[in-house]
Amino acid sequence: MPVYKDETTNTWYCKLYYSTLDGKRKQTTKRGFPTKREAKQWENEQKAAKASDMSVTLKTFVDMYFEDKKGELKERSVRNKRYMIESHIVPYFGGRKMNEIIPSDIIKWQNIMMEKGFAPTYLRMIQNQLTALFNHASRIYNLQNNPCRRVKKMGKADANELNFWTKEEYDQFIATIDKTDRYFVLFEILFWCGCREGEALALTMEDIDFANKQIHINKTYYRVNGEDVITTPKTEQSVRTIDIPDFLNREIMEYTEKLYKYPKDARLFPMVAEAVQHKMKRNIEKAGVKKIRVHDLRHSHVAYLIHQGVAPLLIKQRLGHKDIQITLNTYGHLYPNEQKKLAEMLNGGK
Repeated sequence: MPVYKDETTNTWYCKLYYSTLDGKRKQTTKRGFPTKREAKQWENEQKAAKASDMSVTLKTFVDMYFEDKKGELKERSVRNKRYMIESHIVPYFGGRKMNEIIPSDIIKWQNIMMEKGFAPTYLRMIQNQLTALFNHASRIYNLQNNPCRRVKKMGKADANELNFWTKEEYDQFIATIDKTDRYFVLFEILFWCGCREGEALALTMEDIDFANKQIHINKTYYRVNGEDVITTPKTEQSVRTIDIPDFLNREIMEYTEKLYKYPKDARLFPMVAEAVQHKMKRNIEKAGVKKIRVHDLRHSHVAYLIHQGVAPLLIKQRLGHKDIQITLNTYGHLYPNEQKKLAEMLNGGK
């Protein structure tokens, strides 16, 4: 019998033996069940799952999903996805069997979520997590009817309006920071390169090519549980080389020249994201410009490029977007005036 009692902790545990699709025998153990019945229930659900029987509860399937995805998803993505799933999906569907959830159940859940007052973009992110679970169940575990396919997604993929600064507003802001301050150089990189905050905070001496006036983006930085983490960027397309203007090349060079015997593999800006946000907030108040987030400097860069007539494909490459549709969905509404300019140019041909 694969269910046992742990006399030391007075709890139950289960050992499950199963065969993978390639015929290999494997074993998994789950401990800490208060009762024998709960241990047996877990065993039955796991057996059903291994047999591609989707009579398992959604809560159980969530663990299966992350187990299957552990070689694919980054740690940060797992943490964010788990938070949304456990906060907004498991409380509603957790005890329901995967093969018993129907489209009308999804609609009722959507209505409850929309009543909570979440932003449309956040609603879409939550929806995407539920859809990912059912898509995985369909592709990998042969779930016959995917209820998400028959229901319109809630929320919106992109915000209706982007918050960004004009160049004039940015000039007002950056004028409040001393040019010898490391934050000055960091904000210059963020505005004039359009890179993500984590990408800028991960930069090292080795990433700056002064001769060719380029910055190489090949990693990102974030802090979790009090520890600094350097990992690969968001997507494969995020690994890119950004050409920079002469003045920015000079500013970075002057900054690095002051870093005497600085390790080439050490972060040029050894600070956490919260510190950058606080600095930006304080100097926004000094400058008297509208409040935006650090990430909105990326949007400000794009707005400036669009105003200068730069093509979407070039912007996509500069930002490291995975797909041109992301660029168009996010920034397409900033192009109407450019379309008018195009029509006026064509009129000049007659």
